[in-house]
Amino acid sequence: MTSSQPRVRRNEWGSLLVPPLGQWEPHLSVSLVMPAYGAHQTLPYVLAGLAVQSYPSHLMELIVVDDGANAGQPPLELPEVRPDNARIIRVEQGWGRANACHTGAIAAEGDVIHWLDADMLPEREHVEAQLRWHHEIDYGVVLGHKWFVDPQPLYDVTPAGVRDAVAEGRLGDYFVGQEKDLHDWVERWYARFDDLRTIGPRALRMHVGATASLTRDLYLSSGGMDTSLRLGEDIALGYRLGEAGAVFIPDREAKSWHLGRTNVMKRRDEVNDYNDVFLSDRLPELRNKRRAGRLYSVPYLEVVLDTRGLDFHPVIATVDAVLNSTLPDLGVVLVGPWSQLGDERCNPLDDPMLDTRLVYESYVGDPRVHLVEELPEGRCAAMFRMTLENADWAPTHKTVARLLNNLERSHHGLRLVRMPDGSVARIERTAAMARAHRVIKSGEFLDDVLDELFGAFTFEAAEVGFWPCQEVHRPRLQGTAGKAEDPRAAWDYDDVPLAPGAPDGNDREDDEAEPAEAPAAKPAATASATAPGPRSRPTGSLGARLASLLGRR
Repeated sequence: MTSSQPRVRRNEWGSLLVPPLGQWEPHLSVSLVMPAYGAHQTLPYVLAGLAVQSYPSHLMELIVVDDGANAGQPPLELPEVRPDNARIIRVEQGWGRANACHTGAIAAEGDVIHWLDADMLPEREHVEAQLRWHHEIDYGVVLGHKWFVDPQPLYDVTPAGVRDAVAEGRLGDYFVGQEKDLHDWVERWYARFDDLRTIGPRALRMHVGATASLTRDLYLSSGGMDTSLRLGEDIALGYRLGEAGAVFIPDREAKSWHLGRTNVMKRRDEVNDYNDVFLSDRLPELRNKRRAGRLYSVPYLEVVLDTRGLDFHPVIATVDAVLNSTLPDLGVVLVGPWSQLGDERCNPLDDPMLDTRLVYESYVGDPRVHLVEELPEGRCAAMFRMTLENADWAPTHKTVARLLNNLERSHHGLRLVRMPDGSVARIERTAAMARAHRVIKSGEFLDDVLDELFGAFTFEAAEVGFWPCQEVHRPRLQGTAGKAEDPRAAWDYDDVPLAPGAPDGNDREDDEAEPAEAPAAKPAATASATAPGPRSRPTGSLGARLASLLGRR
């Protein structure tokens, strides 16, 4: 495998070089996909702006996806002033922006898909500004710039007049004297994280629709739009793109005017209440929206153990330790020959597949455990995957959560834990793995590429709390046997809280909870001197032995 793609570390897109506007020769074709519902008033002006784009017209196609014709809206028609290659397609099945966008993307023929809503009036260089990035990198997602304005001044002008204003660079004259709002919370993130250069894996949250572009290949490889969503589909797609290895690039020269305010601006609290429910279940990235004690459709972490040929006892001990983690938002995948478990008569204790059967029966009823014959191909559904090389070493109660927190705070893509027997537990960031597979060249070692793109670090088992599996404490449920007692005497008053628990610092409700910034890190080759984790304990002292024993609980 060879790749000529540039290697962007995390989201540091500043390493990419693109030509100035008007000083380069494009060759990629682009499909502008425009979802439209009830856009009869704004559509003629938006298409007028697209009619005079600086990007070559023979490389552009416009697909207006009419999402209202099947819902009683008058069918949309192409206005007289429009791009050369424009067409309207009607939504036949489903409804909503996500469904309309996906319908248009499937119909698109361009190398690049450019989302543009039907109330987004672009400046002349809008498409060109975005497309130049795709000529440099095939896993970039370009985010356009926009102002929110009152469109009323346009309605006194003909679409032809707007076309001429766009061509002559005087579109902004229509909005002189009125407030021009920016996407305020997005701009705060841009300002804090150097236009997303330092935001790391959290950049995917900035995919807020209206105007953005990506290669068609990246769209399809990500899984595309979640067409079951009615709101928040842009952020959900951003998550999928991030997991597919995307880098997110805001371009302030891709200018446009949003004709009117958004639903979020008008009904912010209601939109957030709605999105919190739907997105938190699908996007483990939204950690601050998830609640302890719940299970979610897509877990934050997937833990993989191949049980084939392993003894029952260490498997149970290790899996129980994982499930008892202070990080409940995880799933366990156990690989084994489960289909070979038959029902032939035999002495149950002499069953040739006794170990396999006992593991199966231990977890077949646990919704967090998935029993598979082979690990599915393709990208991991969770944000992180921890693979255990064997079942001899198990994490203590807080170890898994601390390792994930360590990865998140460092923005790294790989964490290795080396056991005393030489085996390794590895935790991979799914987004980092996807990008590494995009750019890796023949003969390169995957872990080296992961280190280059996101960062990697190795801990020793004792540093982070991996111990022999049979020594890790696995609590049992409280027994109930005993003589009958008086109800008041039987009540455990020690467990009655004096007052409801107050929210802690992590219980943030706002939609704009900001991501952690990665501290400055030393190169991997020298980082071991200042490892960002617990200190190694000397093994010879009594104090160290006591500390290690306590740490196994």
